[in-house]
Amino acid sequence: MKRLVAIVTCLGALIGAGVAWGDHPIELGSTSNRPAVSCPTNCQAIGQVTGFEAQQGNTTHPFQPKRRGKVVAFSVTLGKPKDSDISFFTKLFGGAPSVQLAVLKPIPKKKNQYTVSGLSDVFQLTPYFGSTPTFALSRPLTVKPNYVIALNVPTWAPAFAVGLANDEVWRSSRDPAHCDDVQQKAAQTTRGQSANYSCLYRTARLMYTVTYIPDPRVTNPPKKTG
Repeated sequence: MKRLVAIVTCLGALIGAGVAWGDHPIELGSTSNRPAVSCPTNCQAIGQVTGFEAQQGNTTHPFQPKRRGKVVAFSVTLGKPKDSDISFFTKLFGGAPSVQLAVLKPIPKKKNQYTVSGLSDVFQLTPYFGSTPTFALSRPLTVKPNYVIALNVPTWAPAFAVGLANDEVWRSSRDPAHCDDVQQKAAQTTRGQSANYSCLYRTARLMYTVTYIPDPRVTNPPKKTG
């Protein structure tokens, strides 16, 4: 119910501001079989990185819409790490757990390279451990065809599922020569910042979904005059 209220409140504010929407909201990244997060058992976290899902089962590019639209909210499924895990990750990654969304624009003729075109506010996660909070954005993020909506983790987040099938795949902003170096400060926290997303990881999932609203389809184009 809290999730529904958050989305309805956000949409209500946008409608009040005179924003026109066409189709119903789409929950990008939502699947019928949601895997369990790793914490507190075998607790693993995402740290100082920007990442997005490249494949979820039979679905490829789940966070890459084909139409222009707006992102108005997102959700993260959080584990409940033990106090010792919280202390470890906070020290390792330099701060309390937090996330934001990053909209990535593909760089023409450069495979797997993207520039940050939009960022949401940063949201603190500690109060929501063990739940799936939905965060309504203070300002919608514009997404154009083939842009990617990524999860940005400036510090760390217990929003990670591991030990999955080989068709669960995600990409990260880490240095392609050091994909397994989790202590890189690779999070894309500034608009206009670019990174190579060639680091590919299988059998794990970043546990987030995105509420996306496509722009209205034009059904009655203006008649040409001349």
